[in-house]
Amino acid sequence: MKMHRSRREFLGAMSMAAGAYMVQPSLLRALPANNARVAIGRCPEYNRQVVIALGAMFDQLGGLRRMVAGKTVAIKLNMTAGPTNRLNGMPVEMTHWVHPKVIAAVVYLLGQAGARRIRLVESTADRARPLQYFMASAGWNPQEFVRAAPKSKVEFENTNFLGSYKTYATFMVPGGGLMYKGFDLNRAYRETDVFVSLAKLKEHRTAGITLSMKNCFGITPCTIYSQQAPVDEPSLLPVGYRLDMHLGTRVPPKSAPQPSVNPATWSHDPGYRVPRIVTDLVHARPIDLAVIDGIYTMEGGELPQQSPRFLHKPMHPGVLIAGLNCVSTDAVATAVMGFDPLADRGTPPFETCDSTLKLAEQQGLGTPDLSRIEVLGEPIAKVRCPFKPLSQLTRA
Repeated sequence: MKMHRSRREFLGAMSMAAGAYMVQPSLLRALPANNARVAIGRCPEYNRQVVIALGAMFDQLGGLRRMVAGKTVAIKLNMTAGPTNRLNGMPVEMTHWVHPKVIAAVVYLLGQAGARRIRLVESTADRARPLQYFMASAGWNPQEFVRAAPKSKVEFENTNFLGSYKTYATFMVPGGGLMYKGFDLNRAYRETDVFVSLAKLKEHRTAGITLSMKNCFGITPCTIYSQQAPVDEPSLLPVGYRLDMHLGTRVPPKSAPQPSVNPATWSHDPGYRVPRIVTDLVHARPIDLAVIDGIYTMEGGELPQQSPRFLHKPMHPGVLIAGLNCVSTDAVATAVMGFDPLADRGTPPFETCDSTLKLAEQQGLGTPDLSRIEVLGEPIAKVRCPFKPLSQLTRA
């Protein structure tokens, strides 16, 4: 792949980021017919190796150019809660946020593959402020992402409300949905040709794991799906949190698609509801490329300051994981974490919840069966970094 002179600006921030990647095979090969292929790359630190490893992984998956050249790409980031929710004072990107070096590397490689427009999207905890301001509050420089792809139009969108749009886009779940018939979302998720879920490798106290699929729980705007949303129409600005989706205490405003099951009799168990809602979301708004940052992370789920009952521990798996099918990608990531992706409820990591992986498989979204997934790059056995089950991380 021909490298452009604009690469120099990116290398200023990423050191000699793409030097070794220039000798890799071209990204022009056709995408594989079988999407149950997942690439694993070893990457010990957030340095120049990130773009090298990701570039090689995308090449192993068949290349980016055919997928993104001349197109709009939306990248759903994983930036859960605010930047002050820290573990032992560590930067959030070292524990439960995707790291800005990984974001910049993905943006850079998309730009090199010819993406016309790249949109960074996230429903931030900063309510209606622009996504750039939320990033800056964590000490990030959003312009680094703009400079990473100088020939592409790089934009930012806070999808927790209408943002830069005047109306929401409705996404219906094929087959009617397990919990909801559909969802009203920010139009950035509609006005894109390629949807990327850029997640962190971590556990989740409700869903067991939170990887590329669970990352999409955050595409739902709090103007519609919070416990404080109005009865008839969305609120103008984000209010509250998505507790209603966890607990089933109320339905969305009448303007949005309604539940597919009777709210009078549906389950109020978050371990039942959240995996099904996640499955509905990725069924309605499919993921085209899943990328998981597993270089540094933590045990014990998310939001360390909001869950003192759980013991949290920094983890250093030193890996990146990517795939074209979100179910298979999350299955491989689950195995890297030391868990069985085919486990049922009651078995780690799904000790208190149903398996999102199996629910997604039942809906025809992909396979979590490792025997049916082609793992490229590093073998799982060589990069496995066992996480303790959440049941072993609770305080007495």
